[in-house]
Amino acid sequence: MLTLFNTLTRKKEEFQPISPGQVLFYHCGPTVYWTQHIGNLRGMTMGDLVRRTMEYMGLTVKHVRNYTDVGHLTSDSDTGEDKMEKGAKREGKTPDEIATLYIHQFEIDTQALHLLEPTVKPLATAYIVDMIALVSTLLEKGYAYTTDLAVYFDVTTFETYTKLSHQQMDKLMEGAGKAEVSDPRKKHAADFVLWFFTAGVHTNALQYWPSPFQSLLVKNGEGFPGWHLECSAMTKALLGNTIDIHMGGVEHIPVHHTNEIAQSEAANGVPFVHYWLHNEHLLVNDKKMAKSEGTGFSLSEIIDHGYDPLVLRYFFLQSHYRSKQNFTWEALDGAKSALTTLREYIGTWKEAFSEHELSKEAFTFKQRFLCAISDDINVPQALGIVWEMTKSDISQGEKRALLLDFDRVFGLGLADFKQEAIPKEILELATKITELRKEKKFQEADALRKQITDRGYSVQDTANETVVKLQ
Repeated sequence: MLTLFNTLTRKKEEFQPISPGQVLFYHCGPTVYWTQHIGNLRGMTMGDLVRRTMEYMGLTVKHVRNYTDVGHLTSDSDTGEDKMEKGAKREGKTPDEIATLYIHQFEIDTQALHLLEPTVKPLATAYIVDMIALVSTLLEKGYAYTTDLAVYFDVTTFETYTKLSHQQMDKLMEGAGKAEVSDPRKKHAADFVLWFFTAGVHTNALQYWPSPFQSLLVKNGEGFPGWHLECSAMTKALLGNTIDIHMGGVEHIPVHHTNEIAQSEAANGVPFVHYWLHNEHLLVNDKKMAKSEGTGFSLSEIIDHGYDPLVLRYFFLQSHYRSKQNFTWEALDGAKSALTTLREYIGTWKEAFSEHELSKEAFTFKQRFLCAISDDINVPQALGIVWEMTKSDISQGEKRALLLDFDRVFGLGLADFKQEAIPKEILELATKITELRKEKKFQEADALRKQITDRGYSVQDTANETVVKLQ
C-alpha cells in the first residue's frame, strides 16, 4: 500500500488513483529565465523519485512538467518585473530566445541527473487560448472582475480559499500585500491577477496577446496571463479537471498553489487535485542558497569542481523530499565515496540472479525496500536497506540482482556504468606488493604503493591481497 503525505489534509493517506493503475501527475516546472541552481534541480529530482517509485510499483504515470516562459513576476504574487523580460534585458535577447537558451540548459542538466523525460513538457505560451477561456469562465461565473489594469480573481467568492495554506483569511484580507497594491480598483489585498493588461507598470511589456477582456487603457484587451493561471490551464488541457498528484516546492503553498486551487475549482466545479506533495528546500552550509553569496550553485559548477552529476543525485537520495537538506562539499565527497562503492560492487558481482531465484533472505530485503518507498517515498530509508543488504550473507549474484532492481527507483544508472580499466602495469605492481608483504618486506611494498597512488589510484590491503581502486 502506497501512502503519501497530503499537504491538503496534513496527514499520510493511502494513495488511490482516480483510474486504477494510472496516475495523473503535474509537477511545477522552472521559470526559464536563468540557469537553474541545484536547489531547483533537487526539487525536480524529488518529483522524479515520486514517478520512479510509482512505476516501480506497476503504475502508469502521465507526467506533465511545464516551462514557465511568461507571466512569472519577480514576486510570486503580482508585483515586480516579469522574470522572462528581466532575463531578456540582462542578455540583450528576446524572451523567446531566453526561453530557448535556458530550456536547453535545463534539459542538459536533467539528463545528466538521470531524470526521466516527462510525458509532456508544455510551454506556457502555447496555451494562451486555454488561459483566456479559463478567465472567461471565471468572469461569467462571477468569480472574477476587471479593472483597467488587470482581471482579478475575487477570493471572497471562494469559501475555502485557505484550505491548503491554513492561513487566516481575515489577515489576508486586511493586511497582506496592501503596501504593494498599485491598482486602486482592486477590491481586496488578497485578490490575484488572472490577466495583466499592457497598462500601468506593464505598458512596455515585451510579450502580450489580444483578449476579449475590456480595458479603457488598452486596445483589444492586450495583455499576458498571471503565473498562477498558467498551471491551471495547462493541467486542465493536458490532464483534465481533476488530477491525482500535484507537486512543487513548499514556497508555493501559500500563494501559487492556493491560487491554482481557487481558480481551477471555481471554473470547473470539481476538486482540482487529490494529493498535494511539497518538497522542502536545499540549504548551503545551513543557510538559504543565494547568488549574492556565491552559493547559488549550478550543476555546471558542481561538474567544474570535479564531481560526476550522479554524485549530486546520490546526495539528493540521502534526504527525504519533505525534509530540508544541507549541502556542503564534505557531504558531496561522502556521496562520491558511496556511489563509487556501489559502482565497484556492480563491477565485482558479475553473476546475477533473476528475481524468482532469490533466496528467502534476499527476498526479505526486496520486501523491506518496497515497504520503505511505499511509506511516503522514503528513499533515504530504502538507501539504508541497500547498504545493509550489501553487507549481508546473501550471495553476490543476489546482491547484484537486488541492487540493479532497486536502482530503478534510485536512477543512478548502475547497470550502464562502465568502470575504467586499471592498467596492466598497475595491477602487476599490486601483485608485487602482495608478494612483498608476505615476505615482510614492508618498506619495499610501501615504495611500490606510492608509485600506484602517484598515478591517481587508491591502494587497499586485505588479509590476502592488495587491491587497487579508482579514486
